[in-house]
Amino acid sequence: MELAIAPAAQGAAGRLAAVRQRIDDAARRAGRNPSDVTLVAISKTFTPEQIMPAIEAGVTVLGENRVQEAEEKVGQLPSTITWHLVGHLQKNKINKALELFSLIHSLDSVAQCDAIGRRAEREGQPAHVLLQVNVTAKPSQFGFAEREVDAAAAHLAHVPGLRLEGLMCIAPEVEDAEETRPYFQRLAALHREVAARVRAAGHPWQHLSMGMSNDFPVAVEEGATLVRVGRAIFGERAATPAAAQVEG
Repeated sequence: MELAIAPAAQGAAGRLAAVRQRIDDAARRAGRNPSDVTLVAISKTFTPEQIMPAIEAGVTVLGENRVQEAEEKVGQLPSTITWHLVGHLQKNKINKALELFSLIHSLDSVAQCDAIGRRAEREGQPAHVLLQVNVTAKPSQFGFAEREVDAAAAHLAHVPGLRLEGLMCIAPEVEDAEETRPYFQRLAALHREVAARVRAAGHPWQHLSMGMSNDFPVAVEEGATLVRVGRAIFGERAATPAAAQVEG
């Protein structure tokens, strides 16, 4: 059962408009078309009632960190919403993730990708995925090491059931967003380095998922096609364990 659509809360509409304006401004500074950047609103920890005003204000893509949490929300929100998984995918959640999400941003190992490809092939519906790169080299963060991306992409380009859409990263949290620029530049360079080989194998390889609430304008300037923004749209979320990767 979908939630009834009530008049949009002014707060959500204003915050969303401000985020979209910052995306547009950053794209134009970089000589890009703002329409080439998709806003993924990160709804992790927020209830359907809290999310609905943002949908009323124009959000069309929602990102969730956990499969189970998304499953609880999908039936309560409009069926027109597109869902992305942006958090780590556990092996026992692969089937449900393939059912719920149109794009998985966070694949972080060849074994995991192989497993997803096999299951997607059995279902006859390709899995659209991004490879997460650990640009900070922190052991606590998921993702391929930068030096692993070329070999991983070369292998995965020939795995049935996968549609490789590009790369994703999480930059370090810093006070000055400008400090994240080198990380986004490196991800964009990696994307370019493997593009010809992956596209030659028939994959779109079109996306760079990078940038969150604290740094998305810098990410857009460096080529992001998907920005993952939560707090700047929905407000502050409840505290999460320090070890968790928090999006938005």
